[in-house]
Amino acid sequence: MATTSDVSVGTFLRYNGELVQVIEWQHRTPGNLRAFYQAKMRRVKDGKAAENRFRSGENVDIVRVEVKELQYLYEEGEAFVCMDNETYDQINIEKHMFGEGAKFMKEGDTVMISFEGGESPVAADAPAQVILEVTYTEPGVKGDTATNTLKPATLETGATVNVPLFVGIGEKIKVDTRTGEYMERVKD
Repeated sequence: MATTSDVSVGTFLRYNGELVQVIEWQHRTPGNLRAFYQAKMRRVKDGKAAENRFRSGENVDIVRVEVKELQYLYEEGEAFVCMDNETYDQINIEKHMFGEGAKFMKEGDTVMISFEGGESPVAADAPAQVILEVTYTEPGVKGDTATNTLKPATLETGATVNVPLFVGIGEKIKVDTRTGEYMERVKD
């Protein structure tokens, strides 16, 4: 059995009979009291957050997950269809598992999927950064670059991102899928 010292952010635990993933994990020692771990966890089944305190050295049930690299093929209803590049098996993965990164994914992207015991997927991660083409944005006014002003731009996936004034239609930009922010302009 594992203890609380073996847990870190991203670890999967069996907590109250349900599979959860640790989002935040902090060790605290308040004054004259005993040390404890403050945990913020997300239930895999529905994505709801839960918080708990664990005593230092308490036994926890760590769940081993297998992480596979899959290729995103296409969208089908409320799921993304992804393919295992080794076995060519196609797997439907619910959109909510990708979080905010789902709106930046395009066909052919490589995604990381976690499986518990080879069964259904328990977690999904979109690529950390993607390069997308700007399909629509208002033109910037010449000479209006002295300030750090941003304007909305629609990308090829339909997502909207705030970009600097110098970015125009047809240009490719790099976007951070975790925060949904513009990173830089990309040259072909």
